[in-house]
Amino acid sequence: MKTRYGLYSAISIVIANMIGTGIFTSLGFQVMELNTGFTLLVLWLIGGITALIGAMCYAELGSQMPRSGGEYHFLTKIYHPSIGFVSGWISFIVGFAAPTAAAAMALGAYCTAALDIEYSLFFLDLKIIIAILVILALTVLHARFKKAGAGFQNIMTSLKILVLVIFIIIGWRSTAQSSIEFAPNADSLKELLSPHFAIALFFVSFAYSGWNAAAYISSEVSNPSKNVPLSLIYGTLLVTLMYLGITWVFLKLIPIEMMYGKIEIGFLYGQRIFGADAGTLMGLLFAFLLFSTVSSLIITGPRVTQVMGEDYPRIRWFSHISKNDTPARAIYIQAIIAIIYLLSSSFEQMITYIGFSLNLMTMLTVLGMMIQRRRNRDVVISSYRVRPYPLLPILFLLVSTWIMIYGLIYRPVESIGGLLTALLGYLVWTILRGDSVQYPEES
Repeated sequence: MKTRYGLYSAISIVIANMIGTGIFTSLGFQVMELNTGFTLLVLWLIGGITALIGAMCYAELGSQMPRSGGEYHFLTKIYHPSIGFVSGWISFIVGFAAPTAAAAMALGAYCTAALDIEYSLFFLDLKIIIAILVILALTVLHARFKKAGAGFQNIMTSLKILVLVIFIIIGWRSTAQSSIEFAPNADSLKELLSPHFAIALFFVSFAYSGWNAAAYISSEVSNPSKNVPLSLIYGTLLVTLMYLGITWVFLKLIPIEMMYGKIEIGFLYGQRIFGADAGTLMGLLFAFLLFSTVSSLIITGPRVTQVMGEDYPRIRWFSHISKNDTPARAIYIQAIIAIIYLLSSSFEQMITYIGFSLNLMTMLTVLGMMIQRRRNRDVVISSYRVRPYPLLPILFLLVSTWIMIYGLIYRPVESIGGLLTALLGYLVWTILRGDSVQYPEES
């Protein structure tokens, strides 16, 4: 008998995919160019609104096409198998393995900063060693114990939400104060129109990435036509509110100059509120919370690879379901790719590369939702529908296009790397297209 994820587990996976690496790490890179509280809060608000609109668009598609695979499945059905394959390829190479590596790297950075330990083995820093061990441990958990893995995910995500809410309340009540201004002024309006604001959206879009997580496991969610849309929307809305709260608290308490280029912002928060000794404990707590982020990425990513294996006989090996009812092979392969990222990339490079590649695919999916709506305009559909339409999807497309254009101009190496990854995916598809591909009907 198959083990299915319920609504709470699906919401938990969405929240855990979103909350983690970005909010705990990216603020240090944003404040290097943006220095007003108003601008930074608007930045996170735009990111949250965009993510919520995206979740609503995916909810419409997911309620009509409830099969695992996310963009791979949607784009295959809406456009062409080659477009779907490219999105699945990006998910395989970039979309989950790279964020898994980034989250594990942040976890390692929090641990080493909190303990104030510098150690290396051969060419590996201690934070990388910790990251690799975490990935390996959680990979084994989710490859071999599906029910236990789901329980672990629910508990860790619940703890994460509770801790963040407590942090926001403590920060709100604290008398500590940085010098940052939150009222709009001439400087903040100038920053809103600057290229730096658009580039900062790369980090913010990465922090919000994961709002589409439930769409990747639709086939394993109970009553997917109802629960997938609910989990996408509720999960994203809750995360947006918490992100705004924790960003405000970080900016209120931590001087900007202390955050410049730092990954472990939560550790700085702990030091600022509770002093150096308690800061160590808080840093370890933030590291502990990142476990759920790594865990959720290990759950969702391999489901895309599994579905691609079901559709293409030459890569059928990836679709194997183990006796434990998990795509164990796909899970292990994703872990290997994540470890390769850990050994070869910097944190900032990974964020920009991930941001551009994933924006490209989510743009195509939201546009595809509009195409699908037009195709079915004469059909009575009882599933979830985005409203107001077409205002919301158009707004999403405008913000995503803005981010990508500035990415190509100001981060050309990582952005072009994303385009080359897509091209390589198309070349792989041309090799596999001779397969007799059959797509199962959604259930």
